Amino acid sequence: MPTSLSPSTDWHEQIAPDEAARFADYGRQFAELQQRKSRAFGKGRALHRKQLAALQGELEVLDGLPEFARQGLFAQPGRYAAWVRLSNGAMDRASDRKPDIRGFAIRVLGVQGESALGGPCKSQDFALINHEVFAFPKSGEFVDFVVAASKGGGALIRHLVARYGLLGMPGRILQTAKTFGKPFAGFAAEPLFSAAPIACGPYAVRVRLVPAAGNGPAASKGQADWGAEFCARLARQALQWELQLQPFVDEATTPIEDASVNWPTPYTTVARLTLPQQDSHSPAAQAFAQQAESAVFDPWQALAAHRPLGDVMRARKAVYFVSQQGRGAA
Repeated sequence: MPTSLSPSTDWHEQIAPDEAARFADYGRQFAELQQRKSRAFGKGRALHRKQLAALQGELEVLDGLPEFARQGLFAQPGRYAAWVRLSNGAMDRASDRKPDIRGFAIRVLGVQGESALGGPCKSQDFALINHEVFAFPKSGEFVDFVVAASKGGGALIRHLVARYGLLGMPGRILQTAKTFGKPFAGFAAEPLFSAAPIACGPYAVRVRLVPAAGNGPAASKGQADWGAEFCARLARQALQWELQLQPFVDEATTPIEDASVNWPTPYTTVARLTLPQQDSHSPAAQAFAQQAESAVFDPWQALAAHRPLGDVMRARKAVYFVSQQGRGAA
């Protein structure tokens, strides 16, 4: 354990010489996967293809934040329009009863400043999931797993044996099943996480979204339609979450490059997300849902002050762009 859990600016990314070529290859593999799935399910994203709901709300940046958090979007208190897209993480459009990663993407509009991709920034996006860490430490393992799983017909088992050996394969299968089979409390009641870090000015942080107690209890397990469960709550009342930041303290405790390590540092609430009571079935809401389905939600669509960090995030930059091109969104 570190001698101090104080936020530190002494973080560094470790970029391998062959990284650009590897990430380009990941993009090629995902483009092929996306094309196969689009032939089966219609044009869509490579992952998080199935949109469950899309809503509009407001993000309020709070006052009196500590110095490490008072950067970029959070430098000054203020209110911003926000879009939210809820999704299943898979590459297909399977039943919501099937265990899966759940995605909660936020687009914060009206931000001012330089973009992480260069030029003026149009929005600050957060791509959150219902897991505090990734199942794999680096992007290469994740890409190989997803591509093998997409092929079916025993390809995944053959991949696991080849990578982890006969002795290591059962442990990897158990860990993967534990990840994808994690019980889900519903989007209104489940904490959501960035799982990988972003910059916060000179600091580095991970992000968490925590539901307010007033959102109600956890949903019953095995929902047939998680979007309908969420929208039913929103039809009755407004829903709120606290957006929190968790700081880097040192490389041993809070590694930048390994997205599978749980950071033990405390979270600080920096903003409040509110979705007002609304009818998701109205014509206006349905039109917005179509707009969100076509839109880009990308952690690299961000202020330079919140540039994504680490191997997983850098790989996303290449893979997300290819996916956006594949569905005509870039």
